[in-house]
Amino acid sequence: MADLTAILADELNLSHRAVAAALALFQEGATVPFIARYRKERTEAMDEVQLRTLQERHQYLTELGDRKTTILKSIADQGKLTDSLRAEINACTQKTDLEDLYLPYRPKRRTRATLAKEKGLAPLAEAIAAANQPQAAPFNLSQAAQSYVTEQVPDPETALQGAADILAEAVAERADLRAWVRAYLLDSSSFRSRIDAKIPEGSTQYELYRQYEISIGKIAPHNLLALLRGQREEILTVDLVFDPATVLQYLEAQVIRTRQGDLRRFYQTLVQDAFNRLMKVSLVNGVIAEKKAWADEASIQTFESNLRDLLLAPPAGMKATLALDPGFRTGCKLAVVDETGQFLHYEAIFPHQGAGQREKAAKTLARLIQTHGVALIAIGNGTAGRETDAFVAEVLATLPQPPIKVMVNEAGASVYSASEGAIAEFPHLDVTVRGAISIGRRLQDPLAELVKIDPKSIGVGQYQHDVDQKRLKQKLAETVESCVNYVGVDLNTASAALLTYVSGISPAIANNIVAYRNQNGAFRDRKTLLKVPKLGPKAFEQAAGFLRIRNGDNPLDNTAVHPESYGVVERILQDVGVTPQALGAGLGQRVDIRRYITDTVGEPTLRDILQELEKPGRDPRAQFVTAQFRDDIQTLADLKPGLTLEGVVTNVANFGAFVDIGVHQDGLVHISQLADRFVKDPKDIVKVGQVVTVRVLEVDEKLKRIGLSMRSGEESAPPRRDDQKPVRGDHRPSERSADPRPRQGQGTSQPSAQPSLKDLQAKFNRR
Repeated sequence: MADLTAILADELNLSHRAVAAALALFQEGATVPFIARYRKERTEAMDEVQLRTLQERHQYLTELGDRKTTILKSIADQGKLTDSLRAEINACTQKTDLEDLYLPYRPKRRTRATLAKEKGLAPLAEAIAAANQPQAAPFNLSQAAQSYVTEQVPDPETALQGAADILAEAVAERADLRAWVRAYLLDSSSFRSRIDAKIPEGSTQYELYRQYEISIGKIAPHNLLALLRGQREEILTVDLVFDPATVLQYLEAQVIRTRQGDLRRFYQTLVQDAFNRLMKVSLVNGVIAEKKAWADEASIQTFESNLRDLLLAPPAGMKATLALDPGFRTGCKLAVVDETGQFLHYEAIFPHQGAGQREKAAKTLARLIQTHGVALIAIGNGTAGRETDAFVAEVLATLPQPPIKVMVNEAGASVYSASEGAIAEFPHLDVTVRGAISIGRRLQDPLAELVKIDPKSIGVGQYQHDVDQKRLKQKLAETVESCVNYVGVDLNTASAALLTYVSGISPAIANNIVAYRNQNGAFRDRKTLLKVPKLGPKAFEQAAGFLRIRNGDNPLDNTAVHPESYGVVERILQDVGVTPQALGAGLGQRVDIRRYITDTVGEPTLRDILQELEKPGRDPRAQFVTAQFRDDIQTLADLKPGLTLEGVVTNVANFGAFVDIGVHQDGLVHISQLADRFVKDPKDIVKVGQVVTVRVLEVDEKLKRIGLSMRSGEESAPPRRDDQKPVRGDHRPSERSADPRPRQGQGTSQPSAQPSLKDLQAKFNRR
C-alpha cells in the first residue's frame, strides 16, 4: 500500500499524507461527498473531482497489481521468469503494456508456430535467428533446412516455412514493437468511411460520411461515435487507414541485423507476415477501441455536465401546484399537489374539442385554482403544450390573483409514470395521472423528482446508447449522488428514491426511513435517525450532515453543520451571545475561528460552519427564472429569419446547444453562433436549463430544422449544418443531440504527410 500511495500521490500531484488519508477513509466505507465536505483536514481539502479520480486510479492500479501477480505466477510455472522480465512487469503502470509483455507466455490455441515446433523445427528457427547478426558467419538456408526433412516435413521449403512461422510469431509478440506500432497508429492513421454505392444518395442520415476521411488526431468524439454506429447499422464501411510501408520499414530496421542477401529477404518476408497476419488486425482493433473509449469518456462527460445542470436547476418552490399534461384528442390531465408534493386531486379537461368543452374546461381550471390555493401551474411542453398554455393564459386573465404558469420540460415523465416506483407510490392511478404529478413536482423541485427517472431518459445526453453502458451508469450515478448531497435533502418530505442517493444510505435504509416516518410522524431531530432499523452509527455519520429538518427542535438540524460539530458551534454561539434561533448574516465577522481550532476541527471546517450559520437552511441553487415564449409563435410556420425570441437550453452537445423556443421542435445554436468570440467548448457559454435570447437564422419546415444564433451582430451567417435529428432507426428523445455529421472545420480531409521514422521514434520514446 505504501508504494501504491506514493505512485498515486506522484501521478495526481497530491501529498502523500492526503492520499493515504483518503484511501484510509475509503477503506472505512466513507463516501466521496462525506470526505469532501466533512474530512477536509485529513485530506488537505481534496474536492470531489480529485477524490473520484483518486478512487478510480487506485482501483485501476489495484486491479493491475492483481493481474501482475497472476501473470508472474503463470510465467514462473512455465520456468521462463527472469529477473529482467520480473522487473519489466513490476514497472508496468498500464494494462495494455502488461498484456504485451505477457503475450509470448500466454497459453494459446494451436497456431502455425506451435505446429512447426511440434514438428521439431524450433532448433532451425533458433539457428536462423543466431545467423541474423552483422558479423555472423555465412548461413545457407536450404542446406540448414535439409537436415530437418522428415515424414512430417517433406522438403526444405516446408522446413523453412515452419521456421519462418516460429520467428514471425516471436516478432509479432515483441512488446516493444507492438507499442511502437500502436503509437504510430494513434499518431498517424486516419478514419475513412464509405457508403455502399447501392444506397442512393440523400437516403441516409450518414450522407456526409459517404466519402469521408479525417486524421485520428482531429476526429471529434461525436463524429467517431457516429461512424461506429453507422458501421453497426451496416450503412457505413469504416476503416483505419495508414501507410503500411512506414510500419514495415520500422519493423525491418528493428528486426533484421544480417547483411546476407538471402537471409535478409527471408526475414523481410517473415516480418511482413508477422505484421499482416499476426499484428495488424489486433493492433488496429485495439487502437479503434482506445479511441472509442476516449470518445465514450468525452460523451459521458458531456452527459454528466448536462445532467448536473438539469438536476441543479432552480426550484420554483414548494407551493401548491396544478400540473397539466396536455393533449388534443385525449384531453388534458390535471393533477394538484400540495406544498409538500403530496397528490390531492385529479380531473381531465378537453379545452381543444370545441367551444362548449373549452368553456367547461375553463370553469374547472378556475375552480381547482381557487379550491386548492394554487400558486404555480406546470404545463408540459409536449403535444398541445403551447395551445394549452394559451388556454391557461385566457383563464388566468379572468382571475384577481392568478398563479404563475410555467412550461415544464416533460422528458422522461412517461418513463417515470410506468416505473415500479411510481406504481408503488400511486398503485390506483392511471399512468397519465402519474405523469402529470411528476410534471408538477419537477417544477416544485427538479432534483427531488428527476432522481426517480433513469438519467438516460431525461433527454440531455449525446450518443448515450452507444457508449460503454457500465461506465455511463457509474458516472451518472456519481453525478446524481454529488448533486443530491450538495443541495441536501429534507428528511421529512424526501422520497425513498431521493434518500437512496444520500451519503451512507442504502435502498433498504431509505425504505426504512420512509416507513418510520409514516408510522411515527415527522422527524423532530437528527438523532432520532438512530432509531430507524439498520441505520447504525456509521450510516448516521455519513448521512446526518446532508439531511435537513425544517422547523425541528434544533435549528442546526436545518443546516449542513454535522452533528459531530454541534459542540464547537455551541461554544461559538455562547461566546458571541447568539442563540441557535437567531442565526444570520454578519455572524462570521464576530468570530475569530483560530480560537476554536482543535486536532479534529480545523480552519476549513470552521469556515464551512460559519458560512452555514450565516445562511441557515439556504438552498445553494440559483433563483428560479423562466423563459417567456411569445404567444404569436407556436409552430415552425410562425418562425421567420430575424425573429428574436426567448428560449430554454434543453441540451448541450460538443457542436452546439439545443434550445426550446416553444414550437415543439428544439432549434440548434451551432457552436459558431454561441458568442461573438471563438468558442472551444459550448459548456463554457451555456448550460441546460439556462434562459437565453436567440435569433432565428433559418427554418426548414420539411426537415424540422431550426437554425438559431446567440451572436449580437446581424451579419451572423447560417451555421454549417450539424444534424439535429437522431439517425435512422432510433427515435428515442434522449438521442436528440446525436450528430452523425462532421463538426465545422472537420470535414473530409486527406491524411497528413507521413512523418519520418526518426520523428516517430522520438515520439515513441517520449511516450
